[in-house]
Amino acid sequence: MSIYKELQRECYEANMQLDALKLVVYTFGNVSAVDREKGIFAIKPSGVPYEILKPEDIVILDYEAHVVEGKLRPSSDTKTHAYIYKNWENIGGISHTHAIYSVAWAQAQMDIPIFGTTHADHLTTDIPCAPPMRDDLIEGNYEYNTGIQILDCFKEKKLSYEEVEMVLIGNHGPFTWGKNADKAVYNSKVLETIAEMAYRTRQINPDAPRLKDALIKKHYERKHGKNAYYGQ
Repeated sequence: MSIYKELQRECYEANMQLDALKLVVYTFGNVSAVDREKGIFAIKPSGVPYEILKPEDIVILDYEAHVVEGKLRPSSDTKTHAYIYKNWENIGGISHTHAIYSVAWAQAQMDIPIFGTTHADHLTTDIPCAPPMRDDLIEGNYEYNTGIQILDCFKEKKLSYEEVEMVLIGNHGPFTWGKNADKAVYNSKVLETIAEMAYRTRQINPDAPRLKDALIKKHYERKHGKNAYYGQ
């Protein structure tokens, strides 16, 4: 029996949730989960259909993307996950999808504006879109460089990865993260919902105004502030 069985189960269930929430097209998506004490993470194997995926299929790797345990080839996005885990220490799970509305904004190379309170319930800024990768980086270590692309975007925009748990990669799609794999998947669904709402808002009114600062502050702080009162 694998010593990583519990981590594999966590990763497996998060990946199955990604599929159940209709955030993936065929096998185009993945979730990983990290064990900080052991210095390893688990990720979905590449190209395995969800209907036949099993917990024991989940691949275990270190932060250099070296396979520690597993017979199958890990996700093609593994080096991106590894780079993020190595550099952002307070993350427990990462999710990547090709969900339609999120990808549409990424293909438009646009940040998602904060139009409403659903958005403000989760973050106080526009959802950032990293610019498309340079040609020399595409031709190099592409997936590793995608991790650099994400961190560079946050540095340039002066964003905290602990406050903004999502990003769009220009012409590619969304990555989200959180305290664990379940939260990363939750953030993927939130991002897709906000992306659709913003798209429809722009359809109704191309000049729709940004949400007022007072409403942004109110809705974010009632869930996340020191005097938060949302929930039990």
